[in-house]
Amino acid sequence: MSNKLKLYGFNNLTKTLSFNIYDVCYARTKREKKDYLAYINDQYNSERLTGILYHVTELIGAHVLNVARQDYDPQGASVVLLVAEASISNVDPTCNNGNVTVSLPSVCRESIVGHLDKSHVTVHTYPESHPGNEVSTFRVDIDVGTCGKISPLTALDYMISSFESDIITIDYRVRGFTRDMNGNKYYLDHDITSIQNFIDRSVLRKYDAMDINVYQSNYFHTKMMRNEIVLDDYLFNMDAYELSPDQRRDIRDKISREMIEIFYGMNVYGTNEDDIEEEQGEL
Repeated sequence: MSNKLKLYGFNNLTKTLSFNIYDVCYARTKREKKDYLAYINDQYNSERLTGILYHVTELIGAHVLNVARQDYDPQGASVVLLVAEASISNVDPTCNNGNVTVSLPSVCRESIVGHLDKSHVTVHTYPESHPGNEVSTFRVDIDVGTCGKISPLTALDYMISSFESDIITIDYRVRGFTRDMNGNKYYLDHDITSIQNFIDRSVLRKYDAMDINVYQSNYFHTKMMRNEIVLDDYLFNMDAYELSPDQRRDIRDKISREMIEIFYGMNVYGTNEDDIEEEQGEL
């Protein structure tokens, strides 16, 4: 016998997942920073990001309606997918707006606009460096908004593994309510006490994690930070064994400091202006 909740009409719950990651890298010189940003832009261009979002859409059980993507100069990329819970049929290729460079069903723009505030998947990237900081960062923001029975939580493990995720911030919010056949309101259609429940245990063991949840509002927040720094994973065009023990210790401290500040969202340490002037003079 089915244990599915019998609803009256459409499932009106809206589920929104905001997935934010930081990758940090030690790049000391101006040249190393430039090369790192070029590497990131190549590795995570709009074409590859589109493929990642397509797989996210498959994992949550949705179907792509339309795609818009853009690479930016000098750096960064964005991709937006409009998705629907039901599959799309009766394809009308004359309605293609010309922005789609992959094979997918096309529907008229008048139909697409109606889905924009319902179900969508977006990604934006933000490579970043500063002459006064030897640690460069790469931030990725992914937002998945769904309406109906599908939930973006099922794609969490894939999203974490798709990027070099040193720091992860996840927000999950369920809005609205739906009704059963007797008219009773339901503000959740699935069990959840923590976002961590939807992340594989082997992944969680690699991070220190903390939750801030507001159960009365169906709002769940989880922050995660790598609990071990393997230096070779953070060096760009360098080998840790070519460095002295003091150099390795100093670099590890700088990486750890950057991660802690990002994780807690505050500047615990000041910036040395002498270091900025020195690095600005390097080629």
